[in-house]
Formats: sequence, structure tokens, C-alpha cells
Amino acid sequence: MAKFCFSLGMNLKRIEVIGDDEAEIIEAARRMSDNYDFVVTSGGIGPTHDDITYVSIAKAYGLPLKLYQPAFERMKRLSKPHKSQPNFSWETPSPALTAKLRMVEIPLDESRPENDQVLFVKDDLWVPISVVNGNIHILPGVPRLFEALLDGLKPALVPRLTDPEGKGIFRVLFSTPLAESEVATYLTELAAKVEPQGVKVGSYPRWEKARNTVTLVGRDQAYLESLIPEVEKGVQGRRVMREDEDDPLDGSDKDQ
Repeated sequence: MAKFCFSLGMNLKRIEVIGDDEAEIIEAARRMSDNYDFVVTSGGIGPTHDDITYVSIAKAYGLPLKLYQPAFERMKRLSKPHKSQPNFSWETPSPALTAKLRMVEIPLDESRPENDQVLFVKDDLWVPISVVNGNIHILPGVPRLFEALLDGLKPALVPRLTDPEGKGIFRVLFSTPLAESEVATYLTELAAKVEPQGVKVGSYPRWEKARNTVTLVGRDQAYLESLIPEVEKGVQGRRVMREDEDDPLDGSDKDQ
């Protein structure tokens, strides 16, 4: 998700991990939707009892869950029963069919256009993206499906961006042998200095490695480049293209 946002020049503001708790999902959905213009959920839309994302977010906005027939038709056309279900039938009521239907019973708001609430972004996938309250996008947790559907959202997102494809965002990496605790003061001073220029300073410990990573991220490439000598001196390191570029073959532990 972070890479997706960075590739489009989107500022990723918050990531939360929420358990299968209805009250917590409701609170987080409302709060995130109020505070941010693009919200994505991952997981909790499968066929079992603990898959409660749809029902929880529906309750958050007082919406009914409805069987979305176009999604059901796509499910029947594009998915196959598991080999453990040789006698499964789409037309015959059964516990397995009831479980599958849970995955196409989604929150629907009659006051909003249906096409804005249910998106099919991949022709070879039956899974819909349910959009609630205009900005909550409900995606599956299976990594392959999540990534494919997220990628399928790009055409709809790009027109809304000030910097499509993230072409105006640049990142500079530095490899340092110093512990984070050693460079903390310098990085704090550096961050205060460069923040007015729209530059973010990051520090990332690399567990059981001899070197850590410091990053500069911003839109003014020339300004970022001008900072390189100063930062290399401040962290007693050098600019690298990959964070593992200076790793020794054996690695080592480090102070945090």
C-alpha cells in the first residue's frame, strides 16, 4: 500500500491494524472517512463467521447489506467450486452456497449512484470493490487479489491527483554505520531545517545489519541533491541506490 501511494505521489497518512471487532471497525471506518479522502480496508470479506468487514462498515453508516446480483453472476462465471465440493451447485441451497453469498452481500446506499458504490476493475476477477460513504474502498486481504484490485483503481485515481504517477516525488537514500541513537540529534536538527522546503527526513533501523538507512523525500530534486554532502557528513555515511548496498557479507548486531 505504501509503495502504491508513493508511486502515485499520494501522501500516506495512516495505517491501522484492526482485529475482528465490530465496534472497533465501526469507529475506525467513521474516523478515517472523516479525516482522509481515500481510505482502503484489507480483509474480512470472506465466507466465514469472522469476516465482518462488510457488516461492520454497513452498520457504521446505517446501510443494509444487499446481495449484489452482478457480483454474484461474475462469481458464478469466474470462480470454480473447490475440489472438496464435487456436488456443489449454484442453484441448490446449501451451507456452502450461503457462505459464498456472504462475499457478495455488500453495503448499498440508495441515495448514491450504484456505479459509484460497486467497482469492477479487473475483467478476470469477480471480486467487487465496495465503496462506502464515497471514500472507503473495501478490498480483500489475499495479497494477490488486494494488489490486483488496488492497481485496477489507478485509472479512477489519477485524474484526482496533482502529480499523477508520482513523477514529482524524489527519494534520496543514505547508508550510515551509526546507531539511530547516535544520529538522532543531527536528524532532528536537519528535519527542522528542511521541513519548510517540503522535505521529509526518515530514519530506518535495519535489525541485525551493520548499517542503517536515512532518507530524504521531497519534490525539489535540486534542493535534495544540494543536501547530499551535508547529510553524508552528518551521518558519517554515503548516498546509496539501495539500502543494502553497503552491507557486509556477515552482518552484525547494532545499538538502537
